[in-house]
Amino acid sequence: MTSVIVAAHNEASVVRRCLDTLLSEAAPGELEVIVVANGCADDTAARALRPGIQVIELATAGKAAALNAGDDAATRYPRIYLDADMRVTTADIRALSAVLEGAGCATLAAYPQRTVALEGRPLAVRAFYAINTRLPAFDGGLFGRGLVALSEAGRARFARFPDLIADDLFLDSLFSEHEKRLVADVTVVVEAPRRTSDLVSRLVRVRRGNAAMRTVQSGVRVADRWSWLRDVVVPRPWLVPAGVIYAGISAYAAWRASASAASREWERDASTR
Repeated sequence: MTSVIVAAHNEASVVRRCLDTLLSEAAPGELEVIVVANGCADDTAARALRPGIQVIELATAGKAAALNAGDDAATRYPRIYLDADMRVTTADIRALSAVLEGAGCATLAAYPQRTVALEGRPLAVRAFYAINTRLPAFDGGLFGRGLVALSEAGRARFARFPDLIADDLFLDSLFSEHEKRLVADVTVVVEAPRRTSDLVSRLVRVRRGNAAMRTVQSGVRVADRWSWLRDVVVPRPWLVPAGVIYAGISAYAAWRASASAASREWERDASTR
């Protein structure tokens, strides 16, 4: 049966919702759920604690260390890495697990469809995602979804998560296109930042994490900085205004990321919590 590992840093406002949805239809013992509360200044661990869930507390914040601690405690496969602010059902977990099970299965990593929640967001955020959600980089990519599922053979591809931010980009680099599979029946909702400043903070973190990952990990996707124009705006000229906003926000975030490249501070979008 399936193990689900949830790395949670100051997620008291969302972790209970995540777990309630995850376990809503689960039979007793069907899922091995491990929540790793890392460096929390709130009551994330207490809110996650319930029968059938293992809660591990780490004194220091760090997603890689949390994922590794969860892996050390987990005993089952397939193995699913789930962000604490995501909502997936028991049926979703079953569907993801089903495509990874069976001897000789060629699929080593499974991932869901994604949709971005934009209701009530400011114009700049909506314009940014009008471009972002159409980028071809997300086709076949394990990143940007808040959930990755691996088979036992897929998990055997690496020993430990590297001590870097971009864990989903790291996982994406380990598998060829034919080893990954989109599970079309499962859709995750990614909450867009509620303020433009929080969008920038999220992008700075992503840029810094991706750049650091590319320096130590082979096979990481090369960033295509002009895809937004070539693949999205040129074929859809009505998106030119959104493209201008997208380019401006991206350029500013890139400058911020470069200026703070040596920092270990994790710029986080707190608006969706």
